[in-house]
Amino acid sequence: MKFARKLAVAGMTALTVLGTVACSNGNSSSKSSSSVKIPKVTKKTTVVFWNAMTGVQQSTLQSLTKEFEKKNPNITIKLENQGAYTDLQAKINSTLQSPNNLPTITQAYPGWLYNAAKNKMLVDLKPYINDKNVGWGSAAKSDIKTSLLEGAQIDGTQYGIPFNKSVETLTYNADLLKKYGVKVPKTMAELKKAAKTIYEKSNHKVVGAGFDSLSNYYTLGMKDAGINFTSKINFTGSTSKKVINYYADGVKAGYFRTAGSEHYLSGPFANEKVAMYVGTSAGEGFVKKGVGTKFKYGVAARPSTYNMQQGTDIYMFSKASAMQKAAAFKYIKFLVSKSSQLTWANKTGYVPVNTKVVNSAAYKNSGLKTPAIIADAMKKLYSVPVAKNSNAAYSQLNSIMQTILASAAKKQNVNSQITAGKAKFDAAWKQ
Repeated sequence: MKFARKLAVAGMTALTVLGTVACSNGNSSSKSSSSVKIPKVTKKTTVVFWNAMTGVQQSTLQSLTKEFEKKNPNITIKLENQGAYTDLQAKINSTLQSPNNLPTITQAYPGWLYNAAKNKMLVDLKPYINDKNVGWGSAAKSDIKTSLLEGAQIDGTQYGIPFNKSVETLTYNADLLKKYGVKVPKTMAELKKAAKTIYEKSNHKVVGAGFDSLSNYYTLGMKDAGINFTSKINFTGSTSKKVINYYADGVKAGYFRTAGSEHYLSGPFANEKVAMYVGTSAGEGFVKKGVGTKFKYGVAARPSTYNMQQGTDIYMFSKASAMQKAAAFKYIKFLVSKSSQLTWANKTGYVPVNTKVVNSAAYKNSGLKTPAIIADAMKKLYSVPVAKNSNAAYSQLNSIMQTILASAAKKQNVNSQITAGKAKFDAAWKQ
């Protein structure tokens, strides 16, 4: 479906590593912060911004940028779209070999920039945050959710500022749940029970539930069980097998399914082939369009303890001049302001990174269902720690889980596939 293809751009939930868990204050010393001299932008300055925004995201970014330039006539923002996220990542990776060709700022997941940070090619943004001229004076005054700021750190240093963010939510067919006497699940155990009930009472015509991102499914399943995403994970261990078999048993019995070749379950959901699914909060606009008047749908918090923060941050490269860095941060500050984030969220469906917007009536009354539950959905956020090869390992999970669940769909024992998956998972960490 057309809207499902558009959702692939908005979601991007399973292709890349997402962030890092670190101390909210970072490890940058006050000495290093005070030693950075941040000039006022007193002359014509151009900032190059690489991005991967398309459609309404791109037009909204262009509109906001024009508004910023009008308020800051000395600053020109040159938006350079690099295609899809994978294209942007590839462009960054290839250009890191020639640092002078890098942009001033870029959208990115922190995992893409692990080596760049190690090679001192990124700007520590703490001094800019603390500067009262281009920044806010402190991180607390930025009104950016702390856990989102932490997700844009690499080894405790604040290299990024959160921008286009989403979390996972549970989208459900309210008419079907009512028909079969099923309450909206709030836990994974309740999700399993509800999915089985729907599948059985519909005479196996409607699959109960599924998850768009298999990488997120496994990572959050392990986190809920108390295990962080690191190279120490034992993929064939008892906890790992319990997480895998929860999904595999459901696929084998028929009450769970995967997105498969469609990549997103929004299509089968709109066609009433699946009653519920866990996917990106940024996709509700596409779901609303796909469902139309066929049935009433609802959106709830992901039925788990933890939720995955998704989407990119904005990072600055150290090759930029002092004036460009100051101008770029003024632009970043504008993009995450209350006014800009309200516009951004209402137009694109992304979650506001500004807490004042999340709690505002203007956001909650936007006409979509997600804003009303997003605060609850963001109570406990997790992001994959940025470490050597963590991006590769996280990305590998999707194909590993696909293989395992494909065997389950054939009613096969999945133990051999789990063993094979361990070899691939461990190899990704060690490459």
